[in-house]
Amino acid sequence: MSELVVAAIQMRSGVQPAANIAVMEALVRKAAARGALYVQTPEMTGAVQRDRKALQQILKTEAEDEVLAAASSMARELKIYLHIGSTAVEAGDGMAANRGVVFDPNGEKLAHYDKIHMFDVDLDSGESWRESAVYQPGEFARTVDIDGARLGMGICYDIRFPRLFRDLALAGADILTAPAAFTRQTGEAHWHVLQRARAIENGAFVVSAAQGGVHEDGRETYGHSIIVDPWGRVIAEAEGDEPGFIAASLEIDEVKAARGKIPNLKNARSYQVAAQGVEKVERVA
Repeated sequence: MSELVVAAIQMRSGVQPAANIAVMEALVRKAAARGALYVQTPEMTGAVQRDRKALQQILKTEAEDEVLAAASSMARELKIYLHIGSTAVEAGDGMAANRGVVFDPNGEKLAHYDKIHMFDVDLDSGESWRESAVYQPGEFARTVDIDGARLGMGICYDIRFPRLFRDLALAGADILTAPAAFTRQTGEAHWHVLQRARAIENGAFVVSAAQGGVHEDGRETYGHSIIVDPWGRVIAEAEGDEPGFIAASLEIDEVKAARGKIPNLKNARSYQVAAQGVEKVERVA
């Protein structure tokens, strides 16, 4: 069996990247000391900052970003795969990219993924979010190979779009990821069921590091970083919203076994959707 020890880092990132880097480094080192070869940090590791002008003041290009530079150095030092769940980087034309980056044990960048689905919502709590006003959406889904397993990259709100994760699974992903900064309201309602659903319907592991608690910019996130197996069982979870990490040993062969029992990836068929009395139909792949 192919076994991979993974860890998810839970943070409460503030508005200053330097302070967040220090917390990230300390937790990543603890996870690596526990034997984790793949370590994932949450969405917006570098800074949780809802004020657009303040965010623009700390934005840097990927090549100049201190969070990614620190991650590359740690991956090389600790000989791990380090996945920065996301951090904001300059994308040009006054926009940012919500970018996840994976580094290999030599500190080399393996791949990056820009969040595709923008969190543009109005919640019952009065919270209103318009990510599309700040971030340039990504255009490409992404997989990356790590130590005998294939990783499918997603970020936070992406978890609500099953087709993205289905496409990643069809591209061979054994482990699906959704590092997040879920609001407390949406997390309490949907976090667990969404993580388990993506695992079950794709016969894949899901690893999602999370932000948790009340942040300096005033937002409140849910925490509960989670690791789910291909049968939908939660095998590790942070108990609440405090910073820390969780870890689990993944038997990658369980992916093949789950997909053998329920071969829905192979059994899917193309079909059409037709409304009664309407000639126009939509082709669904």
